[in-house]
Amino acid sequence: MNHNDELYNILDGENVTTLFQAVVSMKTGDIIGYEALNRGPIGSLLHLPLDLMKVARKENKQLELDMLFRKKAMEKAQKLKNNQLLFINVGPDIVSDNNFKGEFTRKLLSDYNLTPSSIIFEINEKTAIKDYHNFKSALQYYNNQGYRVAIDDTSCEYSKIKTIKDIYPHFIKIDMNLIRNIDKDTFKQSMVNAFVNLSTSTNFKLIAEGIETKEELETLIRLGVYGGQGYFLQKPTEDFVEIPENIKSIILEYNDFLNSSFIHKSTYHYIGNIIEERKSFHISTPCATIKDYFEKNNKDGACITNNGYPVGLIMRHNLDSSLAHKYGIALYLNRPISLIMDYSPLIVDFDTPINIVSEQAMTRLDKKTYDNIIVTKNSKYFGIVSVKKLLQYAISFERNYARQLNPLTQLPGNVIISRVLNDAISLDRTCCIFYFDLDNFKIYNDIYGFENGDKVIELIANIINKTIKTAFPYTSFVGHIGGDDFVSVLDCEVEDCSIICKEIISQFDENILDFLNENDKKNRYIISEDRNGNIKTYSLTSISIAGFYGNPSKFTTVDKFAQFMSIIKKDVKKISYSSYIIKDINNNVIATSIC
Repeated sequence: MNHNDELYNILDGENVTTLFQAVVSMKTGDIIGYEALNRGPIGSLLHLPLDLMKVARKENKQLELDMLFRKKAMEKAQKLKNNQLLFINVGPDIVSDNNFKGEFTRKLLSDYNLTPSSIIFEINEKTAIKDYHNFKSALQYYNNQGYRVAIDDTSCEYSKIKTIKDIYPHFIKIDMNLIRNIDKDTFKQSMVNAFVNLSTSTNFKLIAEGIETKEELETLIRLGVYGGQGYFLQKPTEDFVEIPENIKSIILEYNDFLNSSFIHKSTYHYIGNIIEERKSFHISTPCATIKDYFEKNNKDGACITNNGYPVGLIMRHNLDSSLAHKYGIALYLNRPISLIMDYSPLIVDFDTPINIVSEQAMTRLDKKTYDNIIVTKNSKYFGIVSVKKLLQYAISFERNYARQLNPLTQLPGNVIISRVLNDAISLDRTCCIFYFDLDNFKIYNDIYGFENGDKVIELIANIINKTIKTAFPYTSFVGHIGGDDFVSVLDCEVEDCSIICKEIISQFDENILDFLNENDKKNRYIISEDRNGNIKTYSLTSISIAGFYGNPSKFTTVDKFAQFMSIIKKDVKKISYSSYIIKDINNNVIATSIC
């Protein structure tokens, strides 16, 4: 039997193999949905999906094959739990086909008791988009029907970015080539971080494909990726199975670690702090019931749910507008709110920082800028936040936070530093804490003036902040105590502490020369009078780093910890050149630059 005959046998006998791979929440470990992976029957000449689709394309049977794939996937999707999604792969040429928009999919939904909101059309671009106008028109049609769209295999290619820009998908899947070994590749981390930032400003959900190791998973969680799939989480199976409990535990435990972090706790305020408990309505609720609720309770919006999960939003002005149209009352008043609700509102988790929610809210389409924001906890509806309340809180927070920054370096000042150190001491966890101090800085100020002294302070602030934040962007804190004193707290290994110290010292010793005159630079020392008028020789301005590595909870108070650090600081400042000493809780030196 040749390949063509095999294709027709598969189509006539509806004989395809459908597997499902879980798409998992990076916050809760819950299953967001499953991607349907279709291929030919086992043992077939066309078992591999690429071979099967290649022959179907050659025989002009792509649409028939796609319809068969959809049918088999939706047939099994009856077993999906409430609010779980079904990701169905489809090429852009199929999406634009008028037959694709016919009754076939609607009939399948009806036959298998599914809703459009549970279906995600996952657009792959193995076939180029030939007509963007028709393609976008087709996607708008599906959006209006309540379906959602994902872009598959997203990378940094221009065509992928253009597709994102043109169609504003609900989900973006990051190509596995960007995920592989991301824990060891800072460039890949930066690229994924850019996608995360894009997702927060445009309100799409980011899913990482091809996760194969624990380290990759934890890195993606730390970067703020919404969901993930891959062999480490779950291999494709013939049924909808849960991910292993040990994998879910890894996700929950790592999120607990990040959420309990002194960095995390002290930097952000969360949307859950300003939530309004507000009634939600089931997707089948008549429009008349919600209209009555708005009028009697003077509310401007409501979340629409299905089994406790948010599936849409209805704003009062949108409901009134729909009913005000000609025949609007007859068409909608006594029919389900699902006919006119917004299927893609802004939905955020309870623990999302307010500054991120503000950015998301303000970058929505103009017509949705002032729509309510839905807040979930463990993926279920928890409450609503109005844009007015969000902005009032954000403005107040930013104003107060700005007061707590050092005016010269714009780094967190003593109020925030105190809070961070208290958190570090209250948490029963190992960390590294540095105190930074410049040596012979007063002499430099006396000779070169305070204006140049401020420039040196800005220099060391930039070196410390950039070095630490580049190495540990999500698990570190840098603050400016005042003058030439700085502090940093890091979640890292002791070996990393030494590397950080060496890098900061190297950069400072090299760059401080730019702030000296040619004579002092050449001599590598400064000659000046002391208070008694005596000529003295001083070493060049250097940096001393006093470090602690261990569990600081044994100190019980910040004052006791500061006293301990002052001892290390005295030891390191005795050295006439830039140096560092790191000690443990028992005052033992565990790392030093001193030979």
